[in-house]
Amino acid sequence: MRSSRVPPPFWMLFFAALMWALDRYCPITTLIAAPWNRLGWCLIAIAPLAPLTAMMQFRRAHTTINPLDPAKVTVLVTDGIYRWTRNPMYLGLFVLLAGWAIHLGTLSSFVLPPLFVLLMTQIQILPEERALREHFGDDYERYYRQVGRWVGRGRQA
Repeated sequence: MRSSRVPPPFWMLFFAALMWALDRYCPITTLIAAPWNRLGWCLIAIAPLAPLTAMMQFRRAHTTINPLDPAKVTVLVTDGIYRWTRNPMYLGLFVLLAGWAIHLGTLSSFVLPPLFVLLMTQIQILPEERALREHFGDDYERYYRQVGRWVGRGRQA
């Protein structure tokens, strides 16, 4: 089973551009003004940590990092960052968008990161979960119950 043919980083860039456009052309009240909006850069700076850690774990495990064909996965990685989130790469993209929203500072920019989460869940994560369930069976089911989809322990639907 294949997930979306559009790479998740493209979706993140699309959402970031849309956030900028909303902030520029349809700004709704300022929530975070300067200089506090610069804190968004802190989130943007740390956003790549989870995805880079995940990619290194995948490389060490000799499995694919390509999200466009989850059926090609050869190893179920459940340690390291994967003990805290089943989707550190998508979580990193969300954190980046959250930082961007803080930097932009207007209410209109805060609308899109939650929509990004919904989109990624529907077009990317759910197909990946189905493929992993088919490929790894009970091992994936145990992991699914132990670690949250986005962050934390325990199952998050």
